[in-house]
Amino acid sequence: MLNKRPMAIDDLCQIKVVSEPQISPCGSKVAQIQQVIDEEKEYQSHLYIQCLHSGKLTQWTYGKVRDHSPRWSPDGNSIAFISNRSGKPQVWLIQTSGGEAQQLTFCKNGASNPIWSPDGSQLAVQTSLKIEDSIEDKEEKKQEKKKSEPLVVNRLSYKSDAAGFANETYTHLAVVDVKTKEIKQLTYGPFDHQACSWSPNGEQLAITANRTEDSDYQLISDIFTLTVSTGELTLLTNEKGMFHKPTWSPDGKTIACFGHELEYSGATINQIYLINLETKRKECITKTWDVHIGDAAISDARSGHPNPGPVWSKDGDRLFFTASENGNTGLYQIELNNEITAIYHEVGHVFGFDVHVQSNLAVLAISDPSNPGDLYSLTIGEKGKKRLTNVNEDFLREVDLSLPEPITAPSKDGWEIHGWLMKPIGFEEGKKYPMILEIHGGPHAMYANSFFHELQVLAAQGYAVLFMNPRGSHGYGQKFVDACRGDYGGMDYEDLMASVDYVLEQYDFIDESRLGVTGGSYGGFMTNWIVGHTNRFKAAATLRSISNWTSFYGVSDIGYFFTKWEIGSCFLEDPEKLWYHSPLRYVKQIETPLLILHGENDYRCPIEQAEQLYIALKHQKKDTMFVRFPESNHELSRSGPPHLRLERLEHLVNWFNKKM
Repeated sequence: MLNKRPMAIDDLCQIKVVSEPQISPCGSKVAQIQQVIDEEKEYQSHLYIQCLHSGKLTQWTYGKVRDHSPRWSPDGNSIAFISNRSGKPQVWLIQTSGGEAQQLTFCKNGASNPIWSPDGSQLAVQTSLKIEDSIEDKEEKKQEKKKSEPLVVNRLSYKSDAAGFANETYTHLAVVDVKTKEIKQLTYGPFDHQACSWSPNGEQLAITANRTEDSDYQLISDIFTLTVSTGELTLLTNEKGMFHKPTWSPDGKTIACFGHELEYSGATINQIYLINLETKRKECITKTWDVHIGDAAISDARSGHPNPGPVWSKDGDRLFFTASENGNTGLYQIELNNEITAIYHEVGHVFGFDVHVQSNLAVLAISDPSNPGDLYSLTIGEKGKKRLTNVNEDFLREVDLSLPEPITAPSKDGWEIHGWLMKPIGFEEGKKYPMILEIHGGPHAMYANSFFHELQVLAAQGYAVLFMNPRGSHGYGQKFVDACRGDYGGMDYEDLMASVDYVLEQYDFIDESRLGVTGGSYGGFMTNWIVGHTNRFKAAATLRSISNWTSFYGVSDIGYFFTKWEIGSCFLEDPEKLWYHSPLRYVKQIETPLLILHGENDYRCPIEQAEQLYIALKHQKKDTMFVRFPESNHELSRSGPPHLRLERLEHLVNWFNKKM
């Protein structure tokens, strides 16, 4: 047996990420995407095809490119996918009989989300356009750098952490003729649209958009049908909620979707709705099931994997979907009489899936604490699954992993808080070890039985690692996920402190004098709050954090609604409440050495949040250090530039090693 080594920071570059399983129409093959980090510390992702019977896996695309979103044509003779090989992401087509990929779209600002029409003659796509742009405008070839121009802003929502400044562009839908490559624009106006599925007769698309008269001031998402020949839109929802992922029933009479009516603002759990297209009646079929529909689990091994939404069975009598519960994400089915059955509900994280409804075959993308992720097949209604890929086999054979132990800690008010404790690599009975508390973002997300490179790195450095799902987390019902709103720094803080108390009482190997704390986004807020309210931690690191809700209201891409949703007020109503919940208010009480890491292009929690905190600490001559990451938004730790992801981990590890 080989002697295994501890996980290293640069092992991030060894991890292969497999995703987006897509079963061929005949049910014999599965397309997939595999992403790697190359020798130049750049991402590459390529299309692979695997035979489900023999297991043979073949790479189909190559080069220093990022290919993703593979979609089989209805006849199975070609695959559409998105690639940046021409510059901006565009739709490309490759024949399954062989040959080079051919570019299908040439949109000025790129294209995304290809969806085949039922007869295979057209693809629905999305592209960004200014009001004055034409869908015929082509992508410009690389030119000399233009002189900078001022950005004229007239919208409330004018920037996005994912897309940057809007620059008065809107997402519109078009259809592309596969043979002629002619493209036809379907939507217009100052609204963003997303296509989701074709009607069985190929005459309409089910789409989502916010086309309210006051759309810039209302954070909602409605479902429409769009008639392809005329561009006619028909509203199916009530302009009061967040509905998404609409999919058409096989008989064309019903649309299923995920959504809710913002009953608990951003903390509302997803439900499944059915919309009768004749009566326009909308019915929630999961209202008695207190479980979040969809994937709420987080991991630093992958980010942004698409969810297909509710998938109809062949006969239209059931829907397949993922749901997140108690630290796991599984695959479920619901019959139209509301009976829910678990298809795959084991310890792990189903982060992607596809179903071949004709044969009841499912392919799942699954991660667990010992594996970044692989594809598995199973037959719905039968036990057992078959492993299809083992993309990290050689790497995992080399490294020694710490497997998390699940724990349940009683909080101050008797609520049970679920999470995990990891022992340090090389653990020896009788020795004392330092421990780091990791806090997730959101706050409405969920630590899960999924692979987490950062946690493994900390365990490899000799730390015990505690990571919990305090109130506000998904996976434990509607009351639980809503419980932190208006109380940031209240019982959520008590949950985390009670969890630390619990493991110190139950596990004698943890050194109470050497505790660290870290977290990002909401976890960064909570790290800042913790060190402003207790000195029990010897070192802390705050990542892409919030320090001042008062300024966050006006600088974050979500601040103008998020502060009201989460804190319970906004700057215009009660700035004192925002200030009360701001860690910056308690900065004089901070004595814990604090590392501050932040991305320069973070529009979700803008870098001024870190700047305020750093200056307030440094002005008092407190022990702090500030590291700013260029070219990095809020997703730095998950999908940022690889070399900067590595540097972020270097700073994090070095800080705790030095201070603890």
